Amino acid sequence: MSPNFIHTYVSIDCVVFGFDEKQLTILLVQRNAGTGESKALKLPGSLIYNEEDVDDAAQRVLFELTGIKKLPLKQFKCFASPDRASKQEDRLWLDKAYKPDINRLITVVYIALCKIDRKLTNISRYKHSEWRSVNSIPHMPFDHNLIVGESLGEIRRWVEYEPAIISELLPQKFTISQLHKLYEAIYNRFIDIRNFHKKVATMPYIVALDEKEKGVPHRAARLYKFNKKEYNKLKSNL
Repeated sequence: MSPNFIHTYVSIDCVVFGFDEKQLTILLVQRNAGTGESKALKLPGSLIYNEEDVDDAAQRVLFELTGIKKLPLKQFKCFASPDRASKQEDRLWLDKAYKPDINRLITVVYIALCKIDRKLTNISRYKHSEWRSVNSIPHMPFDHNLIVGESLGEIRRWVEYEPAIISELLPQKFTISQLHKLYEAIYNRFIDIRNFHKKVATMPYIVALDEKEKGVPHRAARLYKFNKKEYNKLKSNL
């Protein structure tokens, strides 16, 4: 019996995490074609161009959306359910945005971490983008809510095995309070501040500076920085 071949397209979707000193956020775009839920927020993504590598496609999407070249990316997972693009509003949007004959859409998901205070330059076809708290993500097209949920789990695993990634979300100089709030946001749970201070004391790569916050309405806190050299030395000794 002949195999039941289908028209399969490959896309990439990017989950870009940021931190606004209070909550973990995700960069979303508003799709601007189709009918029905045409203005729904979604993850930034694209079909892969002819002869384009998936890694290059992910970098292209993020450059077009942020203006940042070579934003550190990690390929996370492939989402390939036959029902990914089965909803009528999603198929209408695909037909209007790309006009392909798609029977099935497989996406390769990338995760990126971005300092939220970086100036972003959007030159993509998505004219509207916004940072949205992970706790207020709307219902999104395709399986993007599922992708965000699984990406959050992946970020938590990163922090466990590669704690250096937190520096990608923090300003160059930060307070223990900012670091504490970031951990609470990533794990979405209360973390006792006294126990957290003890945890930080075991991290030789979190270095106290002879500087304090400036221009704050409360008692100025000491500033810290992440010492990558110290962190790499610690890793090499493990």
